[in-house]
Amino acid sequence: MTRHPTGYAAPIHADEVGDPAHPLIALVHGAMDRSAGMLRLSRRLDHDLRVLRYDRRGYGRSVPHPGPFDMAAQVADLVGLLAGRAAVIMGHSYGGNVALATAAQHPELVRGVVIYETPLSWEPWWSNTSAGARAVEQAADPEAAAEDFMRRLVGADRWDALPERTRATRRAEGLALVSELADLRSHRPWSADQIGVPVWVGYGSEALPQHRKGMPYAAEMIAGAHLVELSGCGHMAPNTHPEQFRHELIDP
Repeated sequence: MTRHPTGYAAPIHADEVGDPAHPLIALVHGAMDRSAGMLRLSRRLDHDLRVLRYDRRGYGRSVPHPGPFDMAAQVADLVGLLAGRAAVIMGHSYGGNVALATAAQHPELVRGVVIYETPLSWEPWWSNTSAGARAVEQAADPEAAAEDFMRRLVGADRWDALPERTRATRRAEGLALVSELADLRSHRPWSADQIGVPVWVGYGSEALPQHRKGMPYAAEMIAGAHLVELSGCGHMAPNTHPEQFRHELIDP
């Protein structure tokens, strides 16, 4: 359990596996995901790393959560889970911004950062037709926004095949979704000149146009960053191609 600076208890579900004596890596999931989405990658890491996975506030087993869902709260949650330990932080999608914001604000806790297809939605050129942009437009109805986001993410047929209880659970995550994405569009969470740790930036050969533009842009902005294209991979590469993801992005 972590504690928000305002003083109220903020329950965050977390799991750690691997030898506590091994180097620590924290895996931070994206919007409308949860720590389970990092399980296949974790299993490729936990034999020689200590692996921290957690459900970000408002998702999975960190529900219900009263918020806020802004970046300051996201960073506070991760810092609380690190508990003074330095780690490599891997952030998928939105989670990449949590990783970089943590590196900017708490460099003593971050040995390095890996980001994969992380949205730069505060940039004026970022797509206004992406799933995230559409979710923000639907902020008045968070449950509808969550359903629409999931339909675009996994496909309508797969969504419709889910049990109603599962769909209701995902709709309930809509408040976290629209709140964190609206905050991201309005407030730049990190600046390149604040990042002083090694950074690996990844995107897939099957990436959407905004990520094919955004990830090279981020790598160019951050001094010394390494840009990697994962052949044959799409947005969910940490889950679909965990061995390749580890070999090309985390091992270096």
